[in-house]
Amino acid sequence: MAEQEADAFYMRKAMDEAHAAEKLGEVPIGAVIVHQGRIIGSGFNRRETSNDPTTHAEMVAIREAAAHLDSWRLLDTTLYVTLEPCTMCMGAIILARIPRLVYACRDPRAGAVGSIYDFSRDERFNHRVAVTEGVLQEECSALLSGFFRQLREQKRKLKIEN
Repeated sequence: MAEQEADAFYMRKAMDEAHAAEKLGEVPIGAVIVHQGRIIGSGFNRRETSNDPTTHAEMVAIREAAAHLDSWRLLDTTLYVTLEPCTMCMGAIILARIPRLVYACRDPRAGAVGSIYDFSRDERFNHRVAVTEGVLQEECSALLSGFFRQLREQKRKLKIEN
């Protein structure tokens, strides 16, 4: 499978995770980690349901992949995520030595791969991350936009009722 085809395939798997988050009322962000052509970690946002600010999709997937490999070093892996990682998640990606990151759309409010910061290229860290941006960008952006539009409509309805 060519790299572009593989990237789209695994991003769709990350989108499946995002849809699972959405069903729970979580912000629909999903992630998968691939090693040797197999998904070894997956996750979706769980901050609201877990009351844990560290349960971002990437963090959940990283924990699962590390358990699968029985190692904190996630060498020879690729992380696919539907939204640009934040500073916490990029810190974990760097510390886990994940060599490649593929994400769908930028996060202008919290992104740490170019939107606000760019930890992937910061030479002060002992690990660099190769980044591919924009895979299934439109679909992932539409999923997030639709979620927040629906949330705003629900809030408006509550204001009207009260």
